Amino acid sequence: MQRRAFIAGLGGTAVTWPLAAQAQQAGRIRRIGVLTGRAEDAESLGWVEAFRQRLGQLGWSDGRNVRIDLRADGDVERWQTRAGEMVASAPDVIIVVGNPGVTALLRETQTIPVVFALVGDPVGSGFVGSLARPGGNVTGFMHFEPAMGAKWLEILKTIAPAITRVLVLQLPEVMANNEFVRNAQKAGPSYDVAVSSAGVHNAGDIERAMATFTAEPNGGLIVLPNPVASTHRGLVAELAIRHRVPTIAAFRYMAESGALASYGIDINDVYRRAAEYTDRILKGEKPADLPVQAPIKYELVINLRTARALGLELPAMLLARADEVIE
Repeated sequence: MQRRAFIAGLGGTAVTWPLAAQAQQAGRIRRIGVLTGRAEDAESLGWVEAFRQRLGQLGWSDGRNVRIDLRADGDVERWQTRAGEMVASAPDVIIVVGNPGVTALLRETQTIPVVFALVGDPVGSGFVGSLARPGGNVTGFMHFEPAMGAKWLEILKTIAPAITRVLVLQLPEVMANNEFVRNAQKAGPSYDVAVSSAGVHNAGDIERAMATFTAEPNGGLIVLPNPVASTHRGLVAELAIRHRVPTIAAFRYMAESGALASYGIDINDVYRRAAEYTDRILKGEKPADLPVQAPIKYELVINLRTARALGLELPAMLLARADEVIE
């Protein structure tokens, strides 16, 4: 991976892919903006690299006919500023990751084509008119249906049958997060589990929510997809292990960071599919005519090291069902 292309952008600055001598050839170089809440580590850089590589397969070469501008900031409070900067740079198309980023961009532009990735409930959030016919300047790729809130609860209860209480960590400004919580709460009685939620915006909020919740026993944790949990995933895992709270999260990187389990999508695949929509838009198609696409596959990852640390004996059937077991 060509990491140097990203390093200058860490901490919220912009990155422009290096322009080779071929950039001076005839024809306009098209400009792609990428707005993400995570670009400070090798993993997230790898996702954007998957996007770049797929673009290359489709004929868009850095420095020859395309330039990619990456703007990254893990602080959701600064996303409106980043969105304004992105729109002011007047790219041909913008790739944005997460609901907060789409919300910020739509305040800045109704005309520049936007392709979103890792977004929940785009219709209910007001991003598109319908999944089949988005109708505006925005389309892209969903990560989870609202009903996934109940699915995460089901899996967590299967992994840790003793839990009777579950805390859901969410970013309440994200409408999709609220829908996940509601679906988990509706499903709670079916699993003899009381489901509550805590809105978190920073590390301090996470620590306070966990301290309050763990004052009573038999608790479990669901970590919803949002940039706050993503940025502080190590802290979430550390607190969960310290307080012996079985945890399920939306993305594989959370399990890799120490959460007991994750059930979610292949993020690299989403970035590659976003590159395909970008290609189609650069060739003249409109976001309004490109249907929003749902995930193709979900993967269950279990961290066996964490299970041992929590003193959990996991069912053999569950381990056999997992797509990956982290030893």
